[in-house]
Amino acid sequence: MTYDFSKASILIVEDMNPMLTLTRSLLGIFGFKNIYTAQNGERGFDLFIEKKPDIVLTDWLMEPVNGVELVHKIRNDKRSPDPYVPVILMTGYSHKLRVEEARDNGITEFLVKPFTAKDLFTRISQVIEKPRQFVEAQNFFGPDRRRKRAKDYQGPEKREEDTVDAHRDERKFEILQKLRESVKKT
Repeated sequence: MTYDFSKASILIVEDMNPMLTLTRSLLGIFGFKNIYTAQNGERGFDLFIEKKPDIVLTDWLMEPVNGVELVHKIRNDKRSPDPYVPVILMTGYSHKLRVEEARDNGITEFLVKPFTAKDLFTRISQVIEKPRQFVEAQNFFGPDRRRKRAKDYQGPEKREEDTVDAHRDERKFEILQKLRESVKKT
């Protein structure tokens, strides 16, 4: 699928210069014109507030604020202009416990380093084409962590028949519509 990313904006938060340069180059090849960069989560959050990007791409391990802490701030800080923004976490640590920790902290997608241009494009396409519902619970706010649909599940709040509006925010759909419009297909 082809997109016109020229009007979309993306924030890369990565502390390793070679990876930052490579990722920025790939995004430029994809057609992104509005690419913002930061070398740690602290500066990344400041840029996020200032630039209001459509997508955030962040590394995990950084100092003084890492990628998971950054996502927590994006999702929960009162200064966050868009707690629903899609966040793709890049990391070399792909152990199941790491993936679950990232998921449980509000990451939208997970991208394992080293990755190819196709891998990166696929994750970006996925946040556009397959947006995830957001859930707000006592100790969690972020994309629905459930990906599989159990057709035989009969318990409360079955995914397709969930009717509790407190778990969904209509603003999320407005934001995703803005993202889709900014990356219209060509």
